[in-house]
Amino acid sequence: MVDVSEKAETHRIAVATGEIRMRSTTLELIIAGKAKKGDVLGVARIAAIQGAKRTCDLIPLAHPIALTRVAAEFDIDREASKIHLSVTAETHGRTGVEMEALSGVATGLLTIYDMCKAVDRAMLITGIHLVEKSGGKSGYFNWSRRSRS
Repeated sequence: MVDVSEKAETHRIAVATGEIRMRSTTLELIIAGKAKKGDVLGVARIAAIQGAKRTCDLIPLAHPIALTRVAAEFDIDREASKIHLSVTAETHGRTGVEMEALSGVATGLLTIYDMCKAVDRAMLITGIHLVEKSGGKSGYFNWSRRSRS
């Protein structure tokens, strides 16, 4: 693990996103709350939060972080037949929460897949990436303003 003992404790926030595409019938099943395994988005929200909290157990050499907030928000796009998930992770500490936000997104989307795979094995998880982060020595990052080189 990287030694962070000399780093300053700062307020750190990271937002990550991703999406899962599926058949329109699968999406309608989720929206109607009729999936056999239950409330897909409710369970996926808890999974995203738990995934963020357990990042250090999943990612080798990741620091255990005392998260002060994790939020998971879904946006349903009926026209494109997909669900977009955004996870925000927050702490006051010596290291960033990018991996926690990313792990939360991956876990939440995988949970949707798991809960609906019996009716749609062709679902596609795509676009998992860091949207923005703030705090720490490296400062602010925003995906839309990233270097294109």
